[in-house]
Amino acid sequence: MSGPESTAISQLNSRWAETQATQPTHRFFSAAASRRRAGSVENLARTVSAGDLLRLLPSCGTLPSLRALHARLLTHTQGLLLGSLRASTKLLSCYATLGDLASARMVFDGTPRPDAYSYGVMLRCLVEAGRHADAVALHQDMRRRLPCPEAQDDFVLSLALKACVRSAEYGYGRRLHCDTVKAGGGDGFVMNSLVDMYAKAGELECARKMFERIPDRNVVSWTSMLSGCVQNGFAADGLLLFNEMRRERVQLSEYTMVSVLSACAALSSLHQGRWIHGSVIKHGLIYNSFISASLLDMYVKCEEVKDARHVFDELSYVDIVLWTTMIVGYTQNGNPLDALHLFLDKTFASIVPNSVTMATVLSASAQLRDLSLGRSIHGIAVKLGVADYDVVVNALVDIYAKCQAVSEANRIFGRILNKDVVTWNSMIAGYAENNMGDDALMLFKQMRLQGASPDSTSVVNALSASVCLGDLLIGKSFHSYAVKRAFLSNVYVNTALLNLYSKCADLPSARRVFDEMNDRNSVTWCAMIGGYGMQGDSAGSIDLFNEMLKDGVHPNDVAFTSILSTCSHTGMVTAGKKYFDSMAQHFNITPSMKHYACMVDVLARAGNLEQALEFIDKMPMQADVSVWGAFLHGCRLHSRLQFGEEAIKRMMVLHPERPDLYVLISNLYTSYGMWEKSLAIRKWMQEKGLVKLPGCSSIGHENG
Repeated sequence: MSGPESTAISQLNSRWAETQATQPTHRFFSAAASRRRAGSVENLARTVSAGDLLRLLPSCGTLPSLRALHARLLTHTQGLLLGSLRASTKLLSCYATLGDLASARMVFDGTPRPDAYSYGVMLRCLVEAGRHADAVALHQDMRRRLPCPEAQDDFVLSLALKACVRSAEYGYGRRLHCDTVKAGGGDGFVMNSLVDMYAKAGELECARKMFERIPDRNVVSWTSMLSGCVQNGFAADGLLLFNEMRRERVQLSEYTMVSVLSACAALSSLHQGRWIHGSVIKHGLIYNSFISASLLDMYVKCEEVKDARHVFDELSYVDIVLWTTMIVGYTQNGNPLDALHLFLDKTFASIVPNSVTMATVLSASAQLRDLSLGRSIHGIAVKLGVADYDVVVNALVDIYAKCQAVSEANRIFGRILNKDVVTWNSMIAGYAENNMGDDALMLFKQMRLQGASPDSTSVVNALSASVCLGDLLIGKSFHSYAVKRAFLSNVYVNTALLNLYSKCADLPSARRVFDEMNDRNSVTWCAMIGGYGMQGDSAGSIDLFNEMLKDGVHPNDVAFTSILSTCSHTGMVTAGKKYFDSMAQHFNITPSMKHYACMVDVLARAGNLEQALEFIDKMPMQADVSVWGAFLHGCRLHSRLQFGEEAIKRMMVLHPERPDLYVLISNLYTSYGMWEKSLAIRKWMQEKGLVKLPGCSSIGHENG
């Protein structure tokens, strides 16, 4: 028996001993029997008054002892004592403290005329238990049964407003605001609750007016307003408010830090985020798990994964939220191997993955196109019992589709009874990515017929399917649909439209979409640059690339692939070298095999075969067939058979089973009139069963 309860029992024992001293000894049990009974609350209750029983209520540390006292009160006074407000309120408070909300409510409902205090106690119990809808209903009952002054108590109003926010009963919250005004205005707690309510309801202007009317704003006032700005998409205003808060020298709380870090993440404001990080360390809040998770999220969304990992590694304690946040960060920033290494790290073997963790590692496997790994993770998800969660099911459809296991993706998709828009989008995207454009568009139609409302991602996938089919007419239909549904403000929809028109040889329409865009990212710029390059407009491609740099847009690897390809087709060797060198020097982009192949093509097409061969020998990785193919093409253009045969020897060692390689070799011999060698290679290919797949046009017959 713990502290307060044992103390109360000791006091009762003393009183019992005093009673014994005034009574004949034969009427009582022995002292030994008395000591045995001292530990039992219900036995002690038989010897004490009703007032003593009430005083003992708060000392009950277990539900059985409280229920025993409750029963004793009922029998001791025939239930009359519990008819008093004081007794019933104390009893319901004790039940709520021990987590028995049903009994607390039963006591409350049995009270004939509860006053404002009783309502307040019951209201607080419901709010603390998370029963916010019930709390709102209770307060509505209170307003009906009690006169206005009692129902408008500031403490009760602040609780009722909190319940309104948590249950999204904003209409009733506005009525409570009216009650507050009628009562002459609430205290600081009520005003802060009103700021929070209007901010959560999306009525930021009302929240701001309430905030301005608070005479003595504290950290809760400022943080409520700041988080409201961030949650409603006004992160920049949130940062301005934070700076104003600092000028007012308001002491920052952990909730303030979390809100301002969310603002930095939304704006990709790395500089301000790092300043907040320093402030967190200065105030000793770095070990708070909520702040640590917000720091990780901020660095991840600012694409500073190394900084995020540095924060992660310095944590003294890592829970499921922090671990999953770091895995998500790696996956979202294109580092799937790092995400999988962290998932498999034995240091965190004690952490049980949740549905978000499993969905994320499935996405990492999808990025790697590793079907075997995806199936293994699928098995783990089944064992953990999370395979049927929506987020995991959608990730499973995505990985099987991206790994060309479309039948498995379709089977999982078919088992889902309640498909949401994400599920439909995953399957449509899977069809489009596997060049099954007709199936993708049929599924889009089926999605609409079943009552699901396509979103901007659905339109992007449908446009990708149109590109896959090379059907400009269908693509234009989806352009009209995007206009009708007001999706043209979405940068991804516009980029997909631009890509459609570029790949279907309608460059004027692509440029018109580009010029009408208010928001352009690096992918948009690169798609337009690639469109010019694809149509042989090298000047337009290079001009647009330079315009992108002037606008301060950071080019990605695709932009450099497009611009290097343009340089190779126009013989701009010096410019090509400059762009290639600038990738690592100025833009921190490590050249990939595609970029090396483009650079070899730049040199080889211009006839600089010696430089091209030297460039290949200095590559940090082994050149693949695309690099040697570009070199071989230059040898053909400039009739340099000696260099061509050197390329052939190296390529045959690397890829002896690639049919396209032997076609290149055969074409090289044909260009020199060496028909016998060319025919011998073609005959050898037939004997080995090596057949090069035919190419196809990306423009449909309907396009004219």
